[in-house]
Amino acid sequence: MQPPRRVPVLEPGLATAIGSLPHTDPWLAAEVVLRELPDLPAVPQLPGRDPREGMLAQWLGALPEVEIAPDGSVRVAGVSNEAPVCSVTPEAHSGLLALLDVCNERGVAPGRLKVQVTGPLTLGTALVHAGVDPVPAFRRSFVLATAWATAIQQLVARRVPGAALVLVFDEPGLVQWSRGTAPLEREVAIDVLSGALAAVDCISGVHVCGDGDLGLALESGPDVLGVEVADRVIDEAVALEHFLGGEGWIAWGAIPTDRPVGDSVEPHWRRLLELWRALAARGCDPETLRSRALVTPACGLAGYGATQAERMLGLTRQLADRLRDPASTARLVLGA
Repeated sequence: MQPPRRVPVLEPGLATAIGSLPHTDPWLAAEVVLRELPDLPAVPQLPGRDPREGMLAQWLGALPEVEIAPDGSVRVAGVSNEAPVCSVTPEAHSGLLALLDVCNERGVAPGRLKVQVTGPLTLGTALVHAGVDPVPAFRRSFVLATAWATAIQQLVARRVPGAALVLVFDEPGLVQWSRGTAPLEREVAIDVLSGALAAVDCISGVHVCGDGDLGLALESGPDVLGVEVADRVIDEAVALEHFLGGEGWIAWGAIPTDRPVGDSVEPHWRRLLELWRALAARGCDPETLRSRALVTPACGLAGYGATQAERMLGLTRQLADRLRDPASTARLVLGA
């Protein structure tokens, strides 16, 4: 395979995905990703193929004190100080292995790859729910998330030499901090997440699901913030302007995953621009919003049928194509 062409790690208007797909054939899922998201392919996670590829089981199994059953259920036997054993297996990582195999078999050498790892706050919360006290739970989850980040970076470097990696911590657990039900103080949670991001030797990010605590994610210092296109984002306009001004990127979840999306990209395009106008009215620079924007579905697509999921990835790519026209976008953001 020829080495990938040198490209900037991130560019305005790149389309990517959150991770999970409904496919049970890993090779097919990899081909779909490379076809629909050619500029920033997202490694597919396939929990429908094997429950051990679910967002908790896939990563928690590296802890010696954790047992993952074939149905994906998690059993924790106390707390260990042993280092995680981060083995990339066909049962838990079929999507990742298939994408790397397709790239090598077909001679496809993407200049960039996006990989998603469940973040330390979500993993720590899962350990707490399994009966571990919060302090050791989050100590272990931090060690686990950073170990996986290192292992994934090394694997990609071996299998796709020269490809720029974007590694995103998926943090659905952030909803607990926004709702006041979290098992860890907010400042300590920021330290845990920021420490994990600092341990990543590539572009790193945080994906915030639903009504997760955006402020906490921003304070942790990611390069990329993944957030759903929703009105609640407007309340964070000042923080987002500061983030963008510090060369941060926002991956806008512009294709909804909680309702029918239709066959046209137009309503999703208009909704994104409406949000940008509202943010501009609160002080965000319109050109910076455009020039530091990526686009994704709002969340993972494992709950859809394969055909529907592929259509949603296609809409994501179409919307991203529109973002590449700075003149058109700037006029619409300003309401001209």
